[in-house]
Amino acid sequence: MPRLWVSLRPTRFCMYGSRALAQSAVPRRASESDISEKTHKPNEAFRSTADDVRRGTGSKTQYSPTEVPERPSGFDYDSFYAAQLERKKRDHSYRYFNKVERLAKCYPKAYHDSTNSLVTVWCSNDYLGMTRNPQVLERMHSTLDEYGSGAGGTRNISGHNKHVESLEMTLAQLHHKEAALVFTSCYVANDATLSTLGSILPDCVIFSDSENHASMIQGIRHSKAKKVIFKHNDMQDLEAQLAAAALHVPKIIAFESVYSMSGKVSNIGHICDLAKKYKAITFLDEAHAVGMYGPSGAGVAEHLDYDAHSAGHHRGTVMDRIDIITGTLAKAYGCVGGYMAGKATLVDVVRSLAPSFIFTTSLPPAVLAGAEAAVNYQRQTTADRKLHQIHTREVRDALRKNDIPFLENESHIIPIFVGDAATARNVSEVLLSKWHIYIQAINYPTVPVGQERLRITPTSGHSKEMQDHLVTALNDVWNELGIMRTTHWLLYKRHKNDRDILDMLESPLTKATPLWTDEQLNLIGK
Repeated sequence: MPRLWVSLRPTRFCMYGSRALAQSAVPRRASESDISEKTHKPNEAFRSTADDVRRGTGSKTQYSPTEVPERPSGFDYDSFYAAQLERKKRDHSYRYFNKVERLAKCYPKAYHDSTNSLVTVWCSNDYLGMTRNPQVLERMHSTLDEYGSGAGGTRNISGHNKHVESLEMTLAQLHHKEAALVFTSCYVANDATLSTLGSILPDCVIFSDSENHASMIQGIRHSKAKKVIFKHNDMQDLEAQLAAAALHVPKIIAFESVYSMSGKVSNIGHICDLAKKYKAITFLDEAHAVGMYGPSGAGVAEHLDYDAHSAGHHRGTVMDRIDIITGTLAKAYGCVGGYMAGKATLVDVVRSLAPSFIFTTSLPPAVLAGAEAAVNYQRQTTADRKLHQIHTREVRDALRKNDIPFLENESHIIPIFVGDAATARNVSEVLLSKWHIYIQAINYPTVPVGQERLRITPTSGHSKEMQDHLVTALNDVWNELGIMRTTHWLLYKRHKNDRDILDMLESPLTKATPLWTDEQLNLIGK
């Protein structure tokens, strides 16, 4: 039988007709080699062997034309995963879970397994205690008994029912929009809406606030649309960026009403003005505001025209000018799920094109019914959110008096400034073990390095006794760990001319003007 000669550039060598050997001698793509070199170089030995085979020689071993070199053992997945986790642990960004069992009858307390005790939770997003609301629970129990535990399919295939239709109608009415669409979470709502619109609008440009939530950032990435990031809450920078774009090009301005890690509130009215001037549409995430602001709990956009909405005058208001509103059915409403609301044609486009909506099983009927009950409950009363705002003011006043550093803002979120990842975690651990207070440390990548914090979220259930206990505990831990207080931070950062921190930390004597006024809270004369 004659020999078969195969030519492999740049040299030739003799081999018998072996397809496998010919393939093993072909060099790997540069991109794959680059990736392996940046990690653990698991293929380096194989590349050397392949080079030896191509040259017909090796530094130590020479292979005959019929000899097959040993194949690599493969990528070491476990070592790669372990190295990634170790890196996060070294930079203190590794996330540890605290196992707490929230007890409906003990709100806002929870059972902590490790300490075998009840702890007061100060970092929950169950702002109004709706997770234990009797009307919500009764509605969920009755729906569960009648319709079972699951939806039985996607919205397109057997998962569409009267519960989701009714909830979507309620949400559209809440924001005075033509239609609404329910998703499994607000993360999915943001991702699906932005990715869909950004991908179908020709040459679309999305203008995104620099502190937008990860769900919005992900949606913009998925859209493949051009992204322009404007400085946080900086209207001059936003206008400059808008002015640089062609007027005829579709534009979306994506922003939040309340930013979750700083508690800052956006200038919604000004953004609406810019959108009108530069022919853009507005995308507003109200996740941390629905249920919390406005006469019916529709969010900050409604709250800005409080009296008009209270009187039933909705046309021409800030909320009316917003094109797309997204929100959550968790947090203030105490359930699960998310939604978007806007014009009927826009909502139908997202319904028809968004893969994360089309190919996802619908929320269970009991969840949908409970969420609608929660929304309707908060539409009918302002008592819970007013009490919540009063508690927030009381905590802030106590922190100021004790020189505990926190970031001033107009909302209900109180970020306690620490400025170091390891210290923030230590504070959280001491509060839990010594004082039976649970506040989760917030580190990178959720916040920038050097701006680590504890985020306090007072609720309508935190009594004066609980508030006093919190401030006493914080004072003790600050002294025990030698953490800088507000006055120390301001002196230190002025010396360093650190504008990032100086802009975040205000003087203890300076108070941001809250969205809820004294008059709205019925505090005039008290």
